[in-house]
Formats: sequence, structure tokens, C-alpha cells
Amino acid sequence: MIIPLMFVRDVPEATTFLTGVLDLELVSASPSEAPFYAVLRRGSDELHLNLLPSLSSFGPSSAIIVCDDVDTLFAMFLARGLSVPTRAGSPVHEGPLDQTWGTREVYIDDPTGNTIIFQQR
Repeated sequence: MIIPLMFVRDVPEATTFLTGVLDLELVSASPSEAPFYAVLRRGSDELHLNLLPSLSSFGPSSAIIVCDDVDTLFAMFLARGLSVPTRAGSPVHEGPLDQTWGTREVYIDDPTGNTIIFQQR
């Protein structure tokens, strides 16, 4: 098993976005009163978050979540309040897109700027 670790500037903010909008489940956050580390899960997949208040040493991360129906998930995320940014030159951030390598994907940036890729194979 490989578990992606994403650096975030605010663990509660990232956790709220990932659980409230992108359908991940919070497994643990420590310490509970001011977490600097969190474990989230979607099915049998895990995503770990680590506090890094200054991202100057590291660039944003990305993770791929494989799903069965990217269009239905995207519609659900929009209904939950996902704001789709306009990112010049990246239509895959605006909605699901068929990729030349045979997948259908949508890219969603979290509040820190990490990219979560939902990929339908």
C-alpha cells in the first residue's frame, strides 16, 4: 500500500474541505485540539495530511483517487459548494475531461493548492 502525504497550511481547513466537499472520511487528527496531522479515508484508500505553515520549502502536492463515475462525483461536489476556479490552460480543473491516455479526470485544488485528481479508468 502506498499512502500519499499532502502538506497543508491548515489541517482543520483542509479536513473540512476534504470531508465536507470531496467525500473523504476523517479517521484521526492529532492532537485533537490543534491538529498538525490527520488521516483521511475513502473506501480502502488513505490520504494523510501534515501541517506545514510555510510552503516555501515545498510545492503543493497531488493525489489521484480512482473512482467509478467521475461525472456523478463532480456533480455531487458542486452541490456541496465546490467553487470551480478558472485556471488558464487547464480545462481539466473546470470539469471532467477525457484524457488522451484513456481516463476521464477532474482536478480539484484544496485550500492550500494541493490537487486532488479524481480519475475514472
